[in-house]
Amino acid sequence: MAAPRKQTTGGVEEAAAEEEPRILEPGAAPFGNFPQYSRFHPPEQRLRLLPAELLRQLFPPESPDTRPILGLDVGCNSGELSVALYKHFLSLHDGETCSDVSRELRLLCCDIDPVLVERAEKECPFPDALTFITLDFMNQRTRKVLLSSFLSQFGRSIFDIGFCMSVTMWIHLNHGDRGLWEFLAHLCSLCRYLLVEPQPWKCYRAAARRLRKLGLHNFDHFHSLAIRGDMANQIVQILTQDHGMELVCCFGNTSWDRSLLLFRAKQTIETHLIPESLMEEGKERNRLRFWRQ
Repeated sequence: MAAPRKQTTGGVEEAAAEEEPRILEPGAAPFGNFPQYSRFHPPEQRLRLLPAELLRQLFPPESPDTRPILGLDVGCNSGELSVALYKHFLSLHDGETCSDVSRELRLLCCDIDPVLVERAEKECPFPDALTFITLDFMNQRTRKVLLSSFLSQFGRSIFDIGFCMSVTMWIHLNHGDRGLWEFLAHLCSLCRYLLVEPQPWKCYRAAARRLRKLGLHNFDHFHSLAIRGDMANQIVQILTQDHGMELVCCFGNTSWDRSLLLFRAKQTIETHLIPESLMEEGKERNRLRFWRQ
């Protein structure tokens, strides 16, 4: 999953003009923009942990709100996981393009790499439901313009749910402790719910080692990071203590040892409780661990 480069002052047109197609050496993806990411981290590893009914439980179809569920996928790479999540949550099988789910799901999927975004657009089987854009998420001006443009189409100011899958490390390595804190703050301000898959610290060391092997410049912030160690716990602490989120559940770990953590904004807690049916389902499957305050 690709993370943003350091912030620039240019607008949308300038950001697009700066990007040029490139060919990466194996392992030389300092922003996480691996061209074949899904081959070594297949979407199925995440999907097996996530209940297909999750969005229906969080946003019940009997709710008076019949507007589309809006999702934001940050660091979507070439879109394989974005498409897989869409199919999973709408219970679509291969070849199906429509669902009997009463509420629509619309995803805005962004990545810093225009080559990967172009591939995602070409290969997406649901072009009406998934929108792919090139975006440096840490560029405040560009982020505001592009995200507001999408949300305004639906008369909304925030997304219902955000997906941040294996992105936090790349933000952290390229923008430092403060950059990670600000990135998570931006996500919290934009989403009612947030599904995060943090990379463990061993992945940081591996990423730095890959660059050294290729004779490339090391990450500017790697040796100065104060936020380190148990990164899943560090992310939980930042989101819950600094950014007004509550940890709802952990769906378990992937085979590459990354936790899937679901958070919700505290203002959502008072009006939108997690259904007991979801909790009971988690107990039966022995997949979900819930934290309550």
